Amino acid sequence: METNKLIKIITHASTFFAPFLVPIAVMLLIKEQDVRQTAVQALLFHIGISICLGISWVLSFLLVGIPFLILFGIMALYYPIKGIVYAISDKSFHYPLMRSLS
Repeated sequence: METNKLIKIITHASTFFAPFLVPIAVMLLIKEQDVRQTAVQALLFHIGISICLGISWVLSFLLVGIPFLILFGIMALYYPIKGIVYAISDKSFHYPLMRSLS
C-alpha cells in the first residue's frame, strides 16, 4: 500500500516536471484501479489547464486574458500541491471537474 501512496504523490507532483509523461506511464504500468484513476484525473487536469493557459496567453494580447492567465496559473499550482498533501495523508482527492470525466 505504501508504494501506491508514493506513486500517487509522484503523479500529482508530475505537474512540475513531466505533466503528461508520468500520468500516461502510471496508467500503462500500474494495475491498481485507485492509482490509475488518480493518473487519469491528473492527465485530464494537465491537458485541460494547458488548453486554458494557452487560450488565456493568446487572449492576453488583447488584455482580456491576463486575469484568466493569472487564475489558471494559480490553479495549475494549487491543485497538484493539494493532491500531494491529500496523498500524503491518505485522503481521497479529485481534481475539480475531473471526477465526472474519469
